[in-house]
Amino acid sequence: MDSANDSATFWEKHYAGTDARWGTRPNVVLTDLLADLAPAPGTALDLGCGHGGDALWLAAQGWEVTAVDVSRTALDRVDAGAAATGVTDRVRTERHDLAATFPDGTYTLVAATYFHTPLTIPRDQVLRRAAAAVAPGGLLTVIEHASVAPWSWEAGKDVRFPTPDGVIASLELTGDWHVERGEAPQRTATGPGGRTATVTDNVIAVRRIR
Repeated sequence: MDSANDSATFWEKHYAGTDARWGTRPNVVLTDLLADLAPAPGTALDLGCGHGGDALWLAAQGWEVTAVDVSRTALDRVDAGAAATGVTDRVRTERHDLAATFPDGTYTLVAATYFHTPLTIPRDQVLRRAAAAVAPGGLLTVIEHASVAPWSWEAGKDVRFPTPDGVIASLELTGDWHVERGEAPQRTATGPGGRTATVTDNVIAVRRIR
């Protein structure tokens, strides 16, 4: 793979230049979803975990979490956060370039929260593998940008986003699934430096029935 498209190189540089405190709070869309759809803790797979805001929150709620990222720097910060908050026994970090490798096992929750990159990756294929990792009765959540925030790397570009129905169709779900959420709400987001903007998210939650 050409270094210009090397995810590890890109994300290591990204996190090396990012304040370690950024992204350590859970995503409120995910916490609200789980309050409604998965109130009892189980096993969770957090794809593209970054600094671990979601993973550490899940662990604090009693979930057994596998936190995955391509950046060793990000994973080291998740490990440090787990130690600082007393949840080391419930957080396991694994380094994967999800375009090439994927964690083993099945989980009661698989979360892909803002699983975006400016690099070219087989994103639909990764999300289909995410769906395949959901245990019977479990939940796949996909929370993603459906508009461009002013601080985004896509700012100023003509970006076309899929609809929630389009994302669900791209999962190519086989077997017995139920769509719990498939919507595109607006919210006020806070970016670097405290800047705020109104943004739209795709919020998808699908449950494997059996």
